[in-house]
Amino acid sequence: MDRERLKVVLEAALLTSTEPLPVSELKKLSDVSLDTRQMESVLEELAQDWQGRGVELNRVASGWRFRAKPEVQQYLDRLNPQKPPRYSRAVLETLAIIAYHQPVTRGDIEDIRGVAVSSQILKTLETRGWVEVVGTRDAPGKPELFATTKQMLDDLNLRMLSDLPSLQEIGSLLEQETAEAASMRTSAPEPIAAPAAEPAPAPVAIPASASVPVSSPSHAETDAPEGWPFGPDDAATAGS
Repeated sequence: MDRERLKVVLEAALLTSTEPLPVSELKKLSDVSLDTRQMESVLEELAQDWQGRGVELNRVASGWRFRAKPEVQQYLDRLNPQKPPRYSRAVLETLAIIAYHQPVTRGDIEDIRGVAVSSQILKTLETRGWVEVVGTRDAPGKPELFATTKQMLDDLNLRMLSDLPSLQEIGSLLEQETAEAASMRTSAPEPIAAPAAEPAPAPVAIPASASVPVSSPSHAETDAPEGWPFGPDDAATAGS
């Protein structure tokens, strides 16, 4: 298998995979034995071949993958109008603290944030696959230690923790997130007023001699309000 043929095979494998593929797996596609550096050289060359296209080949924490370039994502979103989940400032702050200070306990997070951290916030991050328990601290109560996952790096299109933006940049992103949420609330359209009710018809006089049937009032059962319209995770992440 020559180099060009190997690139074609790698291209097919990466384009059809729904997950990043590590070099250890991609090496199985070659007819000849290649070490990690040799395989990475072929992958880097393949990435160069895709320069100027709508998709790009890059390396993240879990391996190599093709993805749409950020500048075309806004157009692709038209094919999938479902909006991605939005997370509260409290959730994003908690994630940032774990990312930069890991491993940390819930108490550590609360000391840094200066406010209590609800269990639902941590559950949201765990459910999303961004945070996991990596052990316990040798302290009274054996508090759990939290750290970020490869999934978080993959979702942020990062290869390693050192690729994370600075704390100042994280702060700016959090402020932007809050400002956008506030803008969406203030720009919400005014509710449409209900149409005016039709005037009630004038009462009709009934002769005293007329026989008027009277029916017993019905006792319809009424249900209690449904409550918060979102799921338990969404309701919790909306709080701080």
